[in-house]
Amino acid sequence: MHWFGSLVSGSRAVLLKGTKPEYILGTVSREKCTIVWLLVPWAQDILDALDRGDVKIGDYSLEQWRLMHIGAQPVPPSLIKHWLEYFPGHQYDTNYGLSESIGPGCVHLGVENTRKVGAIGVPGFGWECKIVDAETGKEVEKGKAGILYVKGPGVMKEYYNDPEATKAVLHDGWLDTGDVAQQDEEGFYYLVDRAKDVIVSGGENLYPVQIEDFLRKNDKIHDVAVIGLPDKRLGEIAGAVIQLKEGMTATEDEINEFCKELPRYKRPRKIIFAPVPRNPTGKIEKPKLRKMYGEEYLVAFENKG
Repeated sequence: MHWFGSLVSGSRAVLLKGTKPEYILGTVSREKCTIVWLLVPWAQDILDALDRGDVKIGDYSLEQWRLMHIGAQPVPPSLIKHWLEYFPGHQYDTNYGLSESIGPGCVHLGVENTRKVGAIGVPGFGWECKIVDAETGKEVEKGKAGILYVKGPGVMKEYYNDPEATKAVLHDGWLDTGDVAQQDEEGFYYLVDRAKDVIVSGGENLYPVQIEDFLRKNDKIHDVAVIGLPDKRLGEIAGAVIQLKEGMTATEDEINEFCKELPRYKRPRKIIFAPVPRNPTGKIEKPKLRKMYGEEYLVAFENKG
């Protein structure tokens, strides 16, 4: 879908063979690329390399690079703010979609809306969106979180040979995306989290992406994943798996002190310093983390009491 613009205009497109910062910047420089499609971890790697001085913008010819496009997951506003410090002339764009809606495009930000960094945008051409309460199935008021439904020409017909799974997500032409979102007063949609990733702690809904976005503001943190860990009293608590930047050190106390800016109920109750695994599309592998640390935490907890 991202390539259709190049296809219909006869423009050249370049496939990357690697994602190291020097390789991406070198390719943009050599091939005179004007638009670059990035995933969050790749963009973060470039920023970290620039911060450390491992790569220098002046070593590459990047004047023609006009647009940084990013997506495939919620984009931390802090990342884009940092990006524009290094590349102030860049336009920024993102869009949203899923395999069941023929990929990206059903919600689109647009380069004219950089002021709305953090939003996924508004419905694309021919598309409609609404946010529905998971319990009642009714549309919620603007500003309230709920499940994002999309409707348009790209919605799939069915899951092949799986009528039950199809019935679970298709409702009168509307596709249940399984993503929690909310809409602001101007009509822009924001991803809050995946419904299956929401942590219910003592009756409060915690949205990991919101906590992750906050933690990424810490200059020592390269990547972070917040997951639910079992707790006898609260049902679940938020655990933060933190991958520090190369050469950085931090303590649990330091992170906890940093998190005091968050409302008390949103603060992670467990800090784990470890690598954050991502799949080939750049998405955090939370099921793997929940299995790894959730079971480990439960065993430790049961052994304690």
